[in-house]
Amino acid sequence: MRQNRVTPLSDLIATPARGLVYGNRGCLHDETGQIRRRYNGRRWISCRLRFKDWQRKALLQPGKFTELFFLDEATAFAAGHRPCALCRRADYNRFVETWQTLHPGQSSADAIDAELHDERIDPGTRAQRHHDAPLDELPDGAFVLHDGAPHLVLGTSLLAWSPAGYQSPLPRPEHAQARVITPRSLVAVLRTDRQSLVPFVHPSALD
Repeated sequence: MRQNRVTPLSDLIATPARGLVYGNRGCLHDETGQIRRRYNGRRWISCRLRFKDWQRKALLQPGKFTELFFLDEATAFAAGHRPCALCRRADYNRFVETWQTLHPGQSSADAIDAELHDERIDPGTRAQRHHDAPLDELPDGAFVLHDGAPHLVLGTSLLAWSPAGYQSPLPRPEHAQARVITPRSLVAVLRTDRQSLVPFVHPSALD
């Protein structure tokens, strides 16, 4: 079993469960396929599982990027990934359009990726950054820490994340502060334009 599934906390785990979103953040494995680093570079993207008639070769080939998998788009956002400009061109274009309203003057992938990298990685510890925000003000699709575990914000509920899907919902506490996992700019994108995300959440969130 390969260690190529990404959690909302940006950790790479091995699990038999399958996700809906594919992506990468550079080459993270060695010649034997063992994960040696959490990221390699600033370009963290999320892709379609299938694109045209492309056939994916064996995973984790030596010297190639590490193929990563996410439960859904909300998980990919929480981990700090943005839509791919190749296989999700329409989603990427809409993402950039929304991003520019939030960050005037930032239109290139390099500028977006640099901003996101500052928001998702603490330079001192190289750990995932989190921030505080009123829970009432968070949009659907954001992830927060609740009792030390990642939970999806959806409507009036918080849903515990698992590799196979979301667990039974808990009531979203009112007038509370939250420790937010999803980077600030991606929270703002979720608040501004949810329709740019395909797919948005795993079906288990809507059960």
